[in-house]
Amino acid sequence: MTMRTSMTIRMTGIAALSVAAGAWLWGNDGPEKQTRPAIEGLRRPFTRGDATAGREVFRFETFGNEGFWTDALRLPQGIMAEQITPLGLLELGMHIDIERVDNKLREGLEGQFGTDLSKELAPLLHDPDVTIALIEANAVVGFAAKDVDGDGRVDLQKGDKMGISCAICHTVVDGSVYQMPGNRGAVGKRLDGLGTWSLDVGGIIATGLNSRVFYPNLQLELGGMTIGRAPKGIRRDSSEAEVDAYLRNKDYYPRGTFDETNDGVGNSVQNTPLFRQDLADPYGSAGEFERLEDVSSASFSQNLDPTSLVTPPGRKFLTLRAGPHGEELADNYEAILKETAVTGYPFVQVTEHGLPPGHATSPTGRRVDAKKLADMNAYLADLPIPAGAKVDPAEAARGKQVFLAENCTDCHNLDPQEPLPYLLVELHALWPGYQPKELIVRKPPLVPLANSPGIYDDKLVVVDASDRSAFRGIPPVFLVDLARKPFFLHDASVPTLEVLFDPERGAEEPHPFYVEDAEERADLITFLKSLGGPGVQPPGT
Repeated sequence: MTMRTSMTIRMTGIAALSVAAGAWLWGNDGPEKQTRPAIEGLRRPFTRGDATAGREVFRFETFGNEGFWTDALRLPQGIMAEQITPLGLLELGMHIDIERVDNKLREGLEGQFGTDLSKELAPLLHDPDVTIALIEANAVVGFAAKDVDGDGRVDLQKGDKMGISCAICHTVVDGSVYQMPGNRGAVGKRLDGLGTWSLDVGGIIATGLNSRVFYPNLQLELGGMTIGRAPKGIRRDSSEAEVDAYLRNKDYYPRGTFDETNDGVGNSVQNTPLFRQDLADPYGSAGEFERLEDVSSASFSQNLDPTSLVTPPGRKFLTLRAGPHGEELADNYEAILKETAVTGYPFVQVTEHGLPPGHATSPTGRRVDAKKLADMNAYLADLPIPAGAKVDPAEAARGKQVFLAENCTDCHNLDPQEPLPYLLVELHALWPGYQPKELIVRKPPLVPLANSPGIYDDKLVVVDASDRSAFRGIPPVFLVDLARKPFFLHDASVPTLEVLFDPERGAEEPHPFYVEDAEERADLITFLKSLGGPGVQPPGT
């Protein structure tokens, strides 16, 4: 068997970590006996609360971000204005929890999804009022409707609001009622923890009547330059139509990804699965968070309500991370909020404030409720690893030997139910074509802000793990639920496993670890698809 890379596969940085970890990983018979990667550093203790309460936090908690999504972005108003139907929700890649729908409507939907979906035979599926009813019932996964006026019912047309919960990017349904073809949404029972790779996040944001308010998480033009997939960036004076065109362009904002950093870089990354999170640290696609509760708090206090960035601590965070570009971003964003009549921000309710800004524990100096975060930790730790795909056992067994012999365990576990290796793999080791150009020198321990041609490093240009003296790199991920995935690598840049391992992709490309023999390559892919645990069977596998 032969694997070709653009560099020696025993990459210098990884090999050094392996030696430092101790010879027991290798034994006396060489690297083919290694079944887990070397470990770097010490893990933080995992914080656990009540898993039952944590399920409700994961599915429905917003910490008040309905103020941002309803009053600032104006998403419910946009859904009504566009008259989005239930079929339109599925086209946006959203999932509908049929168990949250009242019996009468459920019976009608289940019957009509069994037809040819025409207006004549399925009128409910073409009715925008049904969409609003589903949102108000909290049946649209990740859309969390709130009874703001306290009258005991949710009515979005009479002052109640809708926010976003964690589930939007990390839950699918089983498709037992209907699965829209072509990596789109589905209707059925919830399967929490699976990555929502059907989700058109850009299209959802663009549906809001004021998508300009998502400015910090877009690809911007700052200091006369722009970084991202698009040829030009969004400016302070870009129109709503220009912002929407960017968000709806799948070459710039791919389906199944979310631009999770308030850095003005167009760097949306794939929606990650969230199961057995007690095994998954460090967290974040750049490994920037050591604790799960920290990434959760930042997600709510920044990404799902970026208005915290124009508070004094938020401005300090941006300046620490991006220097004058951060100051420009904050000034532009505050002007946009004023121009679009957004007031009363930040909207997310925190229990801690005045904390030191710029740290992973409190990037903008604010944290949401610690008990709810601990409860959600427990729920996400208890979600089991999903089952592997049903494959030919003989092919999988041969593929396992390829996996071991070609030293895939330098970075990845053989057993997917073992803790993920606590390490970052340096960008130079992962990407031979990485040629970073220094843009700004930042205060140590932050490494300089730098960018390379290409998009693979864009997530790490501004936000990385160097604030805790770790180098710029990417942590290993769970190798499970791979048969369902529509793309690979954190930037969703590779469409299939076949392409990922085919040397035709190129020696200078990210993750250039190729299997030249086509049969061995096919066996390896079969093995990877078979990996799993005791959890649910992902749809279609």
